[in-house]
Parts: sequence; structure tokens; C-alpha cells
Amino acid sequence: MATYVLTKAGKKLFAKHIEQYAPEDAMYEFYTDEKGKQKRKKRPLPPGLSPRDKKILTSVRKRAHYLDKGFNLCGLHFGWTFFIGLIPVVGDVTNASLNYNLVIRKARKADIPSWLLKRMLFNVAVSTGVGFVPVVGDVAVAVYKPNNRNAALLEEMLRLRGLEYIRLHPDGGDGAGDAPVAGGPGLSENDIEQVKPGAGFGEEEEVQGSSSGGLR
Repeated sequence: MATYVLTKAGKKLFAKHIEQYAPEDAMYEFYTDEKGKQKRKKRPLPPGLSPRDKKILTSVRKRAHYLDKGFNLCGLHFGWTFFIGLIPVVGDVTNASLNYNLVIRKARKADIPSWLLKRMLFNVAVSTGVGFVPVVGDVAVAVYKPNNRNAALLEEMLRLRGLEYIRLHPDGGDGAGDAPVAGGPGLSENDIEQVKPGAGFGEEEEVQGSSSGGLR
């Protein structure tokens, strides 16, 4: 019963931030310079994360980008999984393996809750099933971008983790206490149990929010 309640609470928590699930790119953000040209830069990491979580998120972002959006053709962004998926059956099975081993398996090291893991697996299952449809399915998977979705889910979880850790440790160091904290008074007890603020920190580690960039 306790597991059911926590799962329901976690989904409610994420529902508040659902618009942030799918940034245009897991690794980059785009902006227009003074000359009107569109450029990109690496998206900053959320503040308040442990060095472990920073490394995990950076790795997952990079892998998701190259798997789903590493190439651009006529405005359509696609990655290595598109080319691999063109090989009937074998390519789709290979993609499912890559999506799990390179993204989800890495994300699991960040102590994510079981319901979030299931949602990530669902995204991979959908893309794998659709991918079995020749050509059309491969295009649909390129548009769906399961790895980008999963990277965004992980980032949202870690963003909440970092902000809650900063709220609980306002003097954590390096100006992390000055970072904006969403949700006013903080998360509920059930949500905190899932988000696990401070996860990944060693005994001698402090929050280094400002060095990772502000919240976007």
C-alpha cells in the first residue's frame, strides 16, 4: 500500500512540471544572437546536485542527443538510432538495447524511483514497437525521440532533488542558497522520499549550484 501511495504522489508531483519534460534538445538550448542568427549552447545543469548526479545527467544528455538528434536533414533532427532502425528487426532490437544500456541503465545510477524507471521503459517500448513498421515506423521514432524524453524525465527529477536540497541546506556553499526554489514551502514528505535530496553526496561534499549554472 505504501508503494502505491508513493507512486501516486510522484506522478502528481511530475504532473506539475510536465511542460518541462521535452526540451527541444536534451543537450543544447537555442537562442538568437544580435545578428538574428540562431545558435546553440550547452544547457546548464540544475543547481544543488552532487558531483555524481551531475556526471550522470551530463552523460545521459550527451548520449540521448546523439542517439536521437545528432543529425539534421531538411529541418528533421534524427540520430544514430534512425540509421540503425532501417535494418529490419535486427536494427529495432539493437536500438532497444542501446536505449536501455546507454540511457536508462545510466539514469538508474541516480537512485530514481521505480515508477519513473517504468515510465522510461515505456517510452523505449513504444519506440521499439513503432520501429517494427518499415520506414514509416523509423520516421515516427525519429519524431518521438524516446531518449530525449527519458533524459528530460531524469533532469526534472534531479532538478527537484537539487532545489529541495538547497531549501534544506540554504548555507550549502558557493551561493547555492541564492538559487530560486520552486514550490514555496517545499515538497511533501512523500515527495521528498522519492526525490531523495542530497543523494550522491559524500561526507565531505557540499552543494555547488552556482558553478553549474542557473535553473532554466
